[in-house]
Amino acid sequence: MSFFALGVNHQTASVELREQVAFNPEKLKEVLLEQSRHPDLNDMVVVSTCNRTEVYAMAENADMVLDWLAQKNGVDVNQLNKHVYQYENADAVTHLMRVASGLDSLMLGEPQIMGQVKTALNLAKESDIVSQNLNHIFEYAFYAAKRVRSETAVGNHAVSMGYAVAQLALQVFTKAEKLTVMVVAAGEMNSLVAKHLAEMGVAKVLICNRGRERAENLAKEIQHRVDVEIVPFDQLAENLHRADVISSCTGSLHQVIAYADVKAALKKRRYQPMLLVDLAVPRDIEPKVKNLDGVYLYGVDDLQTVIDDNLAQRRQAAVEAEVMVNQLVTQLIMQQKVSQAGETIHQFREHGEQTKEHELSLALERIQAGEDSTVVMQEFAHRLTQKLLHPTSLLLREVAKSDDPEIFAGIKESLKDIFQKERKPKR
Repeated sequence: MSFFALGVNHQTASVELREQVAFNPEKLKEVLLEQSRHPDLNDMVVVSTCNRTEVYAMAENADMVLDWLAQKNGVDVNQLNKHVYQYENADAVTHLMRVASGLDSLMLGEPQIMGQVKTALNLAKESDIVSQNLNHIFEYAFYAAKRVRSETAVGNHAVSMGYAVAQLALQVFTKAEKLTVMVVAAGEMNSLVAKHLAEMGVAKVLICNRGRERAENLAKEIQHRVDVEIVPFDQLAENLHRADVISSCTGSLHQVIAYADVKAALKKRRYQPMLLVDLAVPRDIEPKVKNLDGVYLYGVDDLQTVIDDNLAQRRQAAVEAEVMVNQLVTQLIMQQKVSQAGETIHQFREHGEQTKEHELSLALERIQAGEDSTVVMQEFAHRLTQKLLHPTSLLLREVAKSDDPEIFAGIKESLKDIFQKERKPKR
């Protein structure tokens, strides 16, 4: 039984294929419950996000896992095989650690992926298809991801527009819990801005969108984290003064935030500072707003320069993170080998105890029957020694027949060291 990682991601498959093999939470839960009754493939975790679908499983071979992924999604296995990557044992552990650490993500160092992998593990556990061994591998991967995040700078620099805006807000105002944020338009970009700032603990988010439905959808996504209010689009100007941070990305052909409106908002705020971020092209905010005292205005180009610089820093930090992952994989593999050796040693000792009890019982019966105790004990010692050494002697003979003479030479030297240590007089 080997540990396999098999799947597709943004690097190997088109979005169309990724959509075909993706699992939504309801479908995945149903599939995993069915899998708990499978005789051969019932120790697995499935990670499915917008950028990847991966199966981590203890199985006899990778084809078994590939066939399962194709069959569950109605995809031709030969077509799928052209786009999957697969890893086994140590390589599979390395891949899992890289995924959990954000080193394999479309956005290098993204923090969300570890939570997604944890959710996948918990879902598999609820379906009772995670062995102790598989669970240990995942828990160690989470430990590795935390080490990467705390001991390297791979996640320290903003590399998405949404995250960059959130980080910029903290640089300008320092304390997130007192901030009111306004997002002008509730599209994909501003949704990320709102979500990042909600996660950082801002006090309130104002959503100003032309259509109410999209604003309500965004509100539902973040209202469990932050106080949310929907502002009608035609009331944008009169509500500007309420926001410390304004992120605008409407896609409008005309500017929607005028110099005069921001100037009036500043007066209402008694000239408390405002951060305005214009993510739109064409621009949403009148450029001369930047000339107002107390206003920080950033555009797409400003943020992109910061993102490019930060991405370069993340890539540099990723080299250090990769070294750390490789070291942690080696540690885990060594732990597993020691654990497996421990089981073998336990069985070997168990065999020795059983042999001793059997021979001792025979010796005591002979003594009780009147035989000379000295002779009986000498024979007992001889028989016990022969039986205990027999398995080891057979193993040494087999090793001596090996094509690699260094294996036997290594064991020979190790035994010599053990014998020398045992011969040393105890103080």
